[in-house]
Amino acid sequence: MAGAARGQKVLGALPQLVKSLRSEPVSGSARLRHLPSLRRTFSLYDQINLIDSVPEDQLRFQSYDDTGFKINNVKYEGSLLIVENKIMTWAPKTFSEITAESLSIFKVVHPIPEILILGCGRNIQLVSPELRKFIRSTGMKLEAVDSRNAASTYNILNEEGRPVAAAVLPYGVTC
Repeated sequence: MAGAARGQKVLGALPQLVKSLRSEPVSGSARLRHLPSLRRTFSLYDQINLIDSVPEDQLRFQSYDDTGFKINNVKYEGSLLIVENKIMTWAPKTFSEITAESLSIFKVVHPIPEILILGCGRNIQLVSPELRKFIRSTGMKLEAVDSRNAASTYNILNEEGRPVAAAVLPYGVTC
């Protein structure tokens, strides 16, 4: 019976959680915003904090702002490409600049990551058929989401030990 009551409590909190994730901060857009962690909210293992027990050799997005990301306590400005737990600056400044050429590193990386998380900036963008075809030709799956969710998804998949790559534009990019 206690488990059912707890489940109802979690379900009751869901609308408020979704609302808070959708809302924008009232002031200080340049202020770093910490990534939401649904894993902490809905974990069956409430006494274990898996998010904070990431091995030191793993990269972890900690926060983001309109111009960049904080990863493992280091602030990076601009677009980033993360492959095999290595961070690289990435040339695209807008979504329209993301091409097969800008992702050509995946022609030579071995082993190829299982999935590429594409952070589109503030909003999810439609990926062109040509870019989808290129990514598919490498053997990777593609997940195109806003950059906030790209960072969170990368963290979760990386913590699980899955071979994942991320190509992210800063959250302030709108098109």
